[in-house]
Amino acid sequence: MSLDLPLVWAGIIALAVLFYVVLDGFDLGVGILFPFAPTPRDRDVMVESIAPVWDGNETWLVLGGGGLFAAFPRAYAAILPALYLPIMIMLLALVLRGVAFEFRARGRARGKAFWTAAFAGGSLTATLAQGLVLGGFIQGLTLKDGAFAGGAFDWLTPYSVMVAVGLAAGYALLGAGWLIWRTEGELHDLARRWAGTAAGAAAMLLAGVSVATLFLHPQVAARWGFDGHGFSGSALARLAPIPLLGLAGLATVGLGLGRRSHVAPFAGGLIVFLSGYLGLAAGFFPYIAPYAMTFREAANEDNALALMLGGVAILLPVILGYTVFVYWLFRGKVTADAGYH
Repeated sequence: MSLDLPLVWAGIIALAVLFYVVLDGFDLGVGILFPFAPTPRDRDVMVESIAPVWDGNETWLVLGGGGLFAAFPRAYAAILPALYLPIMIMLLALVLRGVAFEFRARGRARGKAFWTAAFAGGSLTATLAQGLVLGGFIQGLTLKDGAFAGGAFDWLTPYSVMVAVGLAAGYALLGAGWLIWRTEGELHDLARRWAGTAAGAAAMLLAGVSVATLFLHPQVAARWGFDGHGFSGSALARLAPIPLLGLAGLATVGLGLGRRSHVAPFAGGLIVFLSGYLGLAAGFFPYIAPYAMTFREAANEDNALALMLGGVAILLPVILGYTVFVYWLFRGKVTADAGYH
């Protein structure tokens, strides 16, 4: 029995994107929360908590983007022109954030203030750009003969803006959960308050985006069995575990905050993101360029996919092993005198 190579590669890219969202999501969330920290010392602790892992988290973005280009070149050629501007804004913001991360640790008073603002601004800008990409992606792409045939700003709609704001709230929840797990003292207590606020905002925006998606995008509504008035019993029964998983994640956050758990708020945030990701997959699979090109139509030739799979079979365990090792090595609480830099 031969491997279904397009399906295998679709799974690899989906896994890479999921890892990127949840891993880089929390360190972007820490940057989003930066302006709310009351003292430079607190911001130093926030930076030190993500310093060992933040650049490694972005490996998954490279794997996902590179995998899309190599394994599904037709989809890459269609998606990039459709979302070129927000993708470029995202990449430039990530560069600014990376530079600010390193320069902030070495700047004098005035320079440190500038790079502090750059780190926070880069984190928020990258997050909002990712949300605009996601919103434009869910809306669907206008393709003609496999090429993008829409306008340069098709992605910019009230719906995509709501998705972007919702993603920022979700990343803030992950960032606050991470700080609860990794810090102590006053910053730890402050992160608990941040997590409660972010969880409430994320819940409302997630519900708003979900409802808007059903009414604005008939392809997704049909997948969920929604006809504008109600859901079909079979579709609801088949897909109900996905929103229930999201509710379980929010409940885990709430219970964790109430019981002063150090790990549960972060774990609950991860569950919420997993639920949202599965909901997206249920809404547009097997389309890789919604709703006009499936992953099989976009796939490269089998011999090319097989050759690349051999390399990924070596590379992916190395990345996973390195990621697990680093998180394990730097697993303890972070204090102001941690001095990673």
